[in-house]
Amino acid sequence: MGSEYIVGIMRHTIITALWMGAPLLIVATAVSLLINIAQVLTSLQEMTVSTVPRLFAVAAAALLLMPWMAHRLSVFTVEVLADFRPFLR
Repeated sequence: MGSEYIVGIMRHTIITALWMGAPLLIVATAVSLLINIAQVLTSLQEMTVSTVPRLFAVAAAALLLMPWMAHRLSVFTVEVLADFRPFLR
């Protein structure tokens, strides 16, 4: 198994991890921005006001995106494990 093959697998793994995490991070960032703007306008600086809605938004996004994420992860697994010959050497 050459170093090019290992680098290719690692690159594919990192790209898949980024695709999995990016939508949830974008949702968390957008909700945080909206909450922070509301907190600045109302002068309400309570930590639970900023944390709880962000957690609910990320949980809702995770539930909505679960089929897409599961499909993407299964495609990644099949692509990585499709050819076992390099691992046997």
